[in-house]
Amino acid sequence: MKNSNTRDLVYMALYAALFVALDFVTNTFNLLAMPQGGHLGLGTIALLLASYHLGWKKGAIVCLFSNFLLYITGSMNFYGSVISLFFDYIIAYTGYGFASRFPNVKYFFTGILITSLFRLACSTYSGVAAFGSPWGASFVYNAGYIIPTMIADMVIVPLLYFRIRPLINK
Repeated sequence: MKNSNTRDLVYMALYAALFVALDFVTNTFNLLAMPQGGHLGLGTIALLLASYHLGWKKGAIVCLFSNFLLYITGSMNFYGSVISLFFDYIIAYTGYGFASRFPNVKYFFTGILITSLFRLACSTYSGVAAFGSPWGASFVYNAGYIIPTMIADMVIVPLLYFRIRPLINK
């Protein structure tokens, strides 16, 4: 049992580090970068894989810890607003940890769709509450990078998951 807990902690640290590395890459190359913040988030691949591999509880912990890592590496841009901090980062990203709670239909992972739409709802609300944007404008702005992130996740995560699952189950 102790060996299993240690292994899970190592995997959790690995997924969190992968999230930061992928987020760094997308920040460095400004992939679909929006003028007021937000970009194509390849780091969500690591968060979703953590959820599908470790389960929703440990996946949510990885997601929550990843927010802390974003903060200490200086990658978190919440512009001093507590509402933005919670809804753009803490709540939105932790939601990815719950992806494994939703059933998959062959290669279609419904959890990716639901958690991405949850993040879109959180970021839309943040735009309205923290920055005073109209609902429609906030939705369109945030959809401009969250929808492409969701599409990338829906293609990449199943491909990676089915490739690494046999290695993980050894």
